Amino acid sequence: MPTATTPPGRLPDRARDAIRGSGLPQRRIAELIGLDESKLSKSLKGTRRFNAEEITQLATVTGVTANWLISGSDATTGATTPPPARMLPTVHREDRDMALKRRTIIEKSWWLFAEQGYETVRIADIARECSMSPAAVHYYFPAKREIFAEVLRYSVKLAFDRQVAELHAVTDPVLRLKRLIQLQLPAGDAGRAEWSIWLQTWAQVAVHPEGRDNHTHGYRRWRQTVLDLVADGQRSGSMRPGDPDSLALDITTMMDGLGIKVLTGMLTVDQMYQQIESFIDRTIVTPKESTHEP
Repeated sequence: MPTATTPPGRLPDRARDAIRGSGLPQRRIAELIGLDESKLSKSLKGTRRFNAEEITQLATVTGVTANWLISGSDATTGATTPPPARMLPTVHREDRDMALKRRTIIEKSWWLFAEQGYETVRIADIARECSMSPAAVHYYFPAKREIFAEVLRYSVKLAFDRQVAELHAVTDPVLRLKRLIQLQLPAGDAGRAEWSIWLQTWAQVAVHPEGRDNHTHGYRRWRQTVLDLVADGQRSGSMRPGDPDSLALDITTMMDGLGIKVLTGMLTVDQMYQQIESFIDRTIVTPKESTHEP
């Protein structure tokens, strides 16, 4: 498995390393990311560029981060704030087969917890989805709560991967902030699942305060990313002067509340985005620079 920091090189080189370390054949990788195998081969040779979505999907199925694929490091800063290492999936010293089994447990559990709820899902359910025995699941994760903690880290990684792959190419601060919001909407099956994991995390923290620390680190990264984009827009003059921390709090609080309304059927995803975009245009964007995405 590639390390968190690798000497600078080409993205195709790191992609090949990620595939070799994943324990999956290249044909299966192509299938999982929805890419024709011949196109994947061309991208790995450097004769075709990976697009942002392919980089995100490749990072997901191989277990590395999009940041590492693009830059060779998980710690590189850019358009989005890297999460602390403790909030990314835990790295274990194990062979490729064991790493693949551990990753499979996390990915299958992520969907099960998101769709059925933490309290409903049993280790036997996870084992069945992974084609393993319950004893095998317990070998990697002694308790269900440990699986859920790793599932939360997986959710942080998914969001980080999308943001790294997409935002570095958007130079306008206003459009970059709006694109960030779009990337974090509870849209599609995966988007709703990711939000479900966060909502369940909030509920657990409310009942079990001992889990508050992990939640705080993950959420702080999200708020810091918004804050950094607002501060960047203020420096460029495309966003109004003001306290960026307060504005970031306004945006993230609005996201949280509207997202809950979407998951409970009171709003659509489009209505959620329109509300937030309207707030950004009315409150944050410098009037003469105000722009709207199509």
